[in-house]
Amino acid sequence: MTLSDLMIDRNWTLFLDRDGVLNKRIVEGYVTKWDEFIWLPDVPEALKSLSEIFGTIIVVSNQQGVGKGIMTHEQVMKIHDNLMNKVRKSGGRIDAIYYSPHLSNEGSFLRKPNVGMGLKARKEFSAIRFSQSVMVGDSLSDMLFGHRLGMKTVFLSENSSDLRKGFKIIDFTFPDLSSFATTLTNSPTHLLTT
Repeated sequence: MTLSDLMIDRNWTLFLDRDGVLNKRIVEGYVTKWDEFIWLPDVPEALKSLSEIFGTIIVVSNQQGVGKGIMTHEQVMKIHDNLMNKVRKSGGRIDAIYYSPHLSNEGSFLRKPNVGMGLKARKEFSAIRFSQSVMVGDSLSDMLFGHRLGMKTVFLSENSSDLRKGFKIIDFTFPDLSSFATTLTNSPTHLLTT
C-alpha cells in the first residue's frame, strides 16, 4: 500500500501529535512557554501544504507536565493559541488542539494511547470518519491511538525502517513531517483530486 492508494482528499482528517512532530521535544522536560517552542525544520510550510489536502487538521497531545504541576492549563492554552496563530500566518490551518493533562499512571481515557481525544474530536467535528483519517506521530502510543480508532498511521523517525517491520500498527514511515507532506503533495492521486 502506498499513500497514493489511500485517495486522500478534503474528506480526510489529519491527526498530528505535537512534541517531536511539530516542535522539538524537550528530553526529560516540557515546553512550558512559547519561547521554548522550537519548530522542527520546514513544519510551517508542511502544514500549509497539508492544509490544502486534508479537510480537517487536529492536534492531539499528551501534556502530563500539567498533571505534575510543572505548568498550568493556562500556559498550555497560550502555547496552543500562539501555535495556531503562527500556522495561520504561514498560510496553514489547525482546526483544533486537544491535550491530555493526565499523568501516565492515571489510566485516563483521554491520554494516548487511549482514544478519548479522538472521540472528542469526532463529537465536535461531525465530518470526521476514522476510516478516512491519518495519525502522524513519533511514538508507539501515537500509533496505537490511531490504530485503535481505525486510522492509517504514519510514524516519524530518522531510523524507523527496522521498527516498522516489528509493528503492524505502523502503516507508513517518514523521517519528518516535511517529508510526509512532500510525498503526499507530489502523489499522482492528490494531483488528480485537487
